[in-house]
Amino acid sequence: MKARGTLIRRSPLTETSLIVHWCTHENGIVKTVAKGARRPKSPFAGKLDLFFLCELEIHPARSGDLHLLKDLSIERARFGLRKNYLQTLTASYFVKLVDRVSELETPLPEIADLLDRGLNFLEENDASWKALLHFEKQLASSLGVIEPGIDPIRCLDDIFGKMPEQRREIAESLDRQRPTQG
Repeated sequence: MKARGTLIRRSPLTETSLIVHWCTHENGIVKTVAKGARRPKSPFAGKLDLFFLCELEIHPARSGDLHLLKDLSIERARFGLRKNYLQTLTASYFVKLVDRVSELETPLPEIADLLDRGLNFLEENDASWKALLHFEKQLASSLGVIEPGIDPIRCLDDIFGKMPEQRREIAESLDRQRPTQG
């Protein structure tokens, strides 16, 4: 199957292979194995990095939820997300938040699109309260859990449980950046 998705997590499987999680437009969160990806001359070398948006070729697993990543091409590397720690932290928070509220292999194209838009925005712009709150509001709205007068993050927390811990650190960093009035 062909898919378009953002790399949201990777972890070692063996000495030479990786488990790679994607947020895809077609199939939601998908887990793949990239065989040989940790070898120096792997065809995946330099292509499996966090936040990369890729066109994927995936061979479905006969059983289970770990599919075979056959091939990929990078559509957008999003190197701008690495310009400072707060950019990377906020991008990571967006990814973890989407992962927390999504079921494996449940297509939610509007959430994949929101993640892409959020990461693309952060690639070009500094992290801000406005961007953070907008992302949370859009996510809660897409999932149908937003309630008038209640912070969207609180609505998400009530339904999906404890939200990613990065939010506290992002909030503290953004508050330190606010100019003091005097």
